[in-house]
Amino acid sequence: MKRIKDFLFKNTSQKQTIFKNTFWLTASEGIVRLLKLGLIIYVARILGATEYGKFTFALAFIALFAIFFDLGISPIVARDIAKDRKKEKEFSSILSLKILLAMTGMTAVFIGSFFITSDPLIRKLIWVLGIYASSSSFASIIYAFLQARQRMEYQAWIVVFQTFLVTGAGFFVLFNFPSVRNLGFAYLFASLISLILLLLIFNFKFVRLKLSFNRTVWKNLLKTSWPLALAGMFGTVYNSIDSVMMGHWKQITQTGWYNASYKIIGITLVPMGLISQTFYPALSKFSKKSKENFQNIWNKQMEIMIVLAVPIMVGGITLAPKIIRLIYSESFLPATLSFQILLIMTGIVFLSAPLQQVLIVVNRQKKLFWITMTGAVINIILNILLIPTYSLNGAAIATLITYAIVFFLLIRFVFKFTSIRPVNLKFFSVLIIAILSSIPMYFAITYSKIYNLNVIFSVSIGTIIYFSFLFCIKNLKRVKLLMR
Repeated sequence: MKRIKDFLFKNTSQKQTIFKNTFWLTASEGIVRLLKLGLIIYVARILGATEYGKFTFALAFIALFAIFFDLGISPIVARDIAKDRKKEKEFSSILSLKILLAMTGMTAVFIGSFFITSDPLIRKLIWVLGIYASSSSFASIIYAFLQARQRMEYQAWIVVFQTFLVTGAGFFVLFNFPSVRNLGFAYLFASLISLILLLLIFNFKFVRLKLSFNRTVWKNLLKTSWPLALAGMFGTVYNSIDSVMMGHWKQITQTGWYNASYKIIGITLVPMGLISQTFYPALSKFSKKSKENFQNIWNKQMEIMIVLAVPIMVGGITLAPKIIRLIYSESFLPATLSFQILLIMTGIVFLSAPLQQVLIVVNRQKKLFWITMTGAVINIILNILLIPTYSLNGAAIATLITYAIVFFLLIRFVFKFTSIRPVNLKFFSVLIIAILSSIPMYFAITYSKIYNLNVIFSVSIGTIIYFSFLFCIKNLKRVKLLMR
């Protein structure tokens, strides 16, 4: 028991630490996503697509102002403290800056709400969810510190606790006082309680909480983070502007359908986020120490991304109607095509994540800013052209095209401005193996007797077949190399 406890609660080596952090983040994200998905399913079913559309429209609008809550400082803090523990002395000044940013962001949300909608219900919902987003963003700076210390188990516990609160309060509201406004208050209540708990744990376990108004620290941090902040803003634009446009153009029901499919996409992106978080400290550590180790760690991250992205795209697109029907209901089937289009986008996001991360690690945030700005401009133009005619399907196409362009720009910039060689023999060999392994999976899940099973069984069978073939092909390759 002591060995298990040490393995899961202490940092003893680089490999063990990555595994420990992956374990805790995977466990927490799995619980969080399942609970949130269960809540969203009932929100959509009980309130209907139109009311759910109001809720997601409010969240999408707030997301456009997320830049003001953080200004890109959280990943910079995680990177800098991971490289130099002496930077922890500046954390009190960083906390005070976060408070000012939260107040600025909330003010922007409040003012903006009067311009985006004339519906008083949606406007008040925006205010409530704005406070929720502000408190959640404040927690991110504490999580950045924990990530730098590679003590992500604490982050995992708090996130799970918050999700239990959200889910419990959400179900209580849905079954007793069903309305989107009350649901917004449930989110806010859970966020504030979990933030208080996080601050107490941080204060007594890690660093005493105090505020320090050091303008030099603020200036240096913002000088480094502003390109990342603008990159995040533009990234948020092409993630959320489509929902905001549809809601503003009175396509509230379509917004509900579109975001229902996007919620499932969020589940598929969980592994990407976990992998990125666990590899980030290691990449930061070796970015200057060893080019060879830096490339090898990055290659491993990209290999995992490819292995996960291919079956998600192939299996998800094939089983899309069944997935929509199972999770929501027949009334949400109009979201099927947009869901399938967004699944292709998901594969591109998986492959883009390591490219974005390496630019941050080597302090090339300005390059990331130009890439995401290009993507945002393209996405806005495409949405204006496609949404009026094709509604949610047009929004999905615009998102897919945007991410494809951003992906190719990322490859070009990483190749030009870092020591990483993104498109190499390893990349293509893993991609080919993943594609070959997905072919028998596709034929299996399209076979009528398997396709007509409950979608959970179809997905499980497809997953087993894919990874079995993947294992066999990879080991066959090793055997051939040994025989030579």
